[in-house]
Amino acid sequence: MNGFFKVPKPTNERVRDYAPNTSEVTNLKAKLAEMRAEQRDVPMYIGNQEVRTGNTKTMHPPHDHKHTLGHFHVGDKSHVQDAIDAALAAKEDWENMSWENRATIFLKAAELIAGPYRDEINAATMLCQSKNCYQAEIDAACELIDFLRFNVQYVTEIYAEQPPANSPGVWNKLEYRPLEGFVFAITPFNFTAIAANLPGSPALMGNTVVWKPAESQIYSAHVIMKVFKAAGLPDGVINLVYTPGPDAGDVIFKHRDFAALHFTGSTGVFRHLWKEIGNNIANYRTYPRIVGETGGKDFVMVHRSSNATEVAVALARGAFEFQGQKCSAASRAYIPSNIWSDVKTQLLEMMADFKMGPTEDFGNFINAVIDEKSFDKIAAYITNAKKDGEEIIAGGNFDKSAGYFIEPTVIVASSPTYTTMCEEIFGPVLTIYVYDEDKFEETLDLVDSTSEYALTGSIFSNDRYAVELATKKLRNAAGNFYINDKPTGAVVGQQPFGGGRGSGTNDKAGAKGNLMRWTSMRTIKETLVPPTDYRYPFHQS
Repeated sequence: MNGFFKVPKPTNERVRDYAPNTSEVTNLKAKLAEMRAEQRDVPMYIGNQEVRTGNTKTMHPPHDHKHTLGHFHVGDKSHVQDAIDAALAAKEDWENMSWENRATIFLKAAELIAGPYRDEINAATMLCQSKNCYQAEIDAACELIDFLRFNVQYVTEIYAEQPPANSPGVWNKLEYRPLEGFVFAITPFNFTAIAANLPGSPALMGNTVVWKPAESQIYSAHVIMKVFKAAGLPDGVINLVYTPGPDAGDVIFKHRDFAALHFTGSTGVFRHLWKEIGNNIANYRTYPRIVGETGGKDFVMVHRSSNATEVAVALARGAFEFQGQKCSAASRAYIPSNIWSDVKTQLLEMMADFKMGPTEDFGNFINAVIDEKSFDKIAAYITNAKKDGEEIIAGGNFDKSAGYFIEPTVIVASSPTYTTMCEEIFGPVLTIYVYDEDKFEETLDLVDSTSEYALTGSIFSNDRYAVELATKKLRNAAGNFYINDKPTGAVVGQQPFGGGRGSGTNDKAGAKGNLMRWTSMRTIKETLVPPTDYRYPFHQS
């Protein structure tokens, strides 16, 4: 086909609110019941094979860990090598496919999620990641649909960017090549959309991928692969493996054709992988691209002019939605002394209304944290705060007998450098420091210097001078900065997401710049009528 094709204009997918007594609720609850009743056998996907090793691990809902959702087949180093081989074997045909046909596959995947797969991918996320129906909807359905649609639009914009001028008799072109080699995608447990986008965005640009998801997200990763297959993704383009991290890294980071890492996870793991890549840098065909989004210690900075109710709502939602297991979750807050009493009263009233329990009960606002390791880590922070004499004004209890449940907890720190004000917890724990209302600017300096992370943060103020001051002084403290809003909830196409410092490379998922990282530009200059004499005019006597 010949033509400059215009793709369907992307719009953000409408978020279903799952109001009581609607068909949305009826259909999703039916899918939850159906999936709870079955035990899924989840293979790896390598080339054209569904690989079952017989070495299996069971999958359980975090809120009901005695219930079994099924099992997945664990791979080893040989399967990682097979996945690399499959990716490289598929590479030539895939990168030579016309861009509009690659794009169509991902547009179809978006429509499948919006329609026939919506309940399944949401139910899988609710069951295996313990997200309530609304949190699953904004993640597994809407954000993923938005990634797929907007990324296709970004591709057309990238390919359309050509040299602005040509000399007489010359045609200049820019070609956006896929990377030379394969991409390795490592994805986290907490967002199904991220788990799909990390392998999907490089693939859209013509790359082939080896994908390793977090073990606790494999149940919904399997649904993602079902959608990609149903959308027509060719075998070998994305290869899904379930191998221990060290085994995967030992094979991938020593392979000559390793071309890029697309990562979301912990800061410590990302730094380790970067070091491994550096140690092997002389072995690679080309310098690998490294794109990573890691941790956060996200802040809410409040000015004395702020509305107490607005602040309390932002803290209740920003800190405790999805049990605080968002990289962007409000984890530390700085409240001025003049409104602290009102903020405290209203926040505690809201938290007293929280209901906690399994995701299958749509009345629950709070569900379980992801696994026992996470539970133990979060519980230790709370226990230590009690031992240290820090004031706990809400929550503070936890129980893992049936599920990994931790009460939403608010600590009022005696010092702005207390442990829970500084370290990433990744759970339903908010630490508040009450500061002298007249020391706003000094507290801004404190916010900027307390944490190694710089992912998200927000300023609440009804004083525009204060907003401007905070925006300038905290310009490097957060890659996503919010004014009079909670520091969570970035929307594809509206707020590209990512941070710097210890929070990652700030390559902004959901933006055109991220897709540029999966291309290697080639400049092509063609002279239409070449010269026939070596001499220039100045040679003439």
